[in-house]
Amino acid sequence: MDKATATIVCTQSSQVLATRLAEELALSLTPVIRRRFPDGEIYIQIEFSSLCTQTCKKVVLIGSTLTNEDIIELLLLIDACAEKEIILVLPYMGYTRQDQQFKPGESISARAIARALGARVSQVITVNIHKRTILSEFLVPAQNVSLATEIAAHIKTVVSADAKPLLLAPDKGAVGLIRDIALQGNYEYDYLSKQRVSGEEVIIESKTIPVAGRELVIIDDIISTGGTLATSAQMLIAQGAPLVHAICVHGVFIQGAYARLKQCGIGHLCSSDTIESAGSGYSAAPAIAQAIREVQ
Repeated sequence: MDKATATIVCTQSSQVLATRLAEELALSLTPVIRRRFPDGEIYIQIEFSSLCTQTCKKVVLIGSTLTNEDIIELLLLIDACAEKEIILVLPYMGYTRQDQQFKPGESISARAIARALGARVSQVITVNIHKRTILSEFLVPAQNVSLATEIAAHIKTVVSADAKPLLLAPDKGAVGLIRDIALQGNYEYDYLSKQRVSGEEVIIESKTIPVAGRELVIIDDIISTGGTLATSAQMLIAQGAPLVHAICVHGVFIQGAYARLKQCGIGHLCSSDTIESAGSGYSAAPAIAQAIREVQ
């Protein structure tokens, strides 16, 4: 894959990550003209150069789908690239919370979005998708990239020089990501356990390893409202942890979550650039670039 045969196109919401990915792969980033019609509909035109129009066979199309408008823009870009082979990169894929039907008549949103976005592409790459079973819904080859290596490297820049940090998953179900990160950096890890002591009181603590005197890093795939994380951090500090940091892959940070988490005593708080914000502290670009190289 080189500049003569491939290019990168991105949605409005993934410009920074796309630029970093272009640098990683030594590819050009093709501009996109976006306009809005008076009724609110979106107009899309990809500005393929005359040379690219003739020689480019592949397009790496990258876009997170945090909002409904992100999905529409991505569908329009897929259509605009229809004459080329498309590798679709979904750094953050929305609508993945419901991947099965619980009541008659419910839509399975993960399946609906996966099939719509995967219908006219050749490959799909996701990043720490909420559930790996969703990959089969694309109906084309799809792979999930983990940012465990990037998080492990970032932790070294965050914790105190002489610290032996304890990594904590928010629950037992999230231990897989924590384990992978711990192996990369030779860290101890555990998960948070909730114990109800009365009808109104719940204690959140590390399942097996005491936190008193330990610098802690809570790691999750997504931080959305951050309510449980804020409560956990406050309780862990009360239990004797001198520092509590929080790192996630996808920083949704809705309803003032970032500000609230900082106010509750969390030290370093960051996400990757799968959802671009001022809180993005490390990049998914190297991992995505490696996955693209491997599918060639």
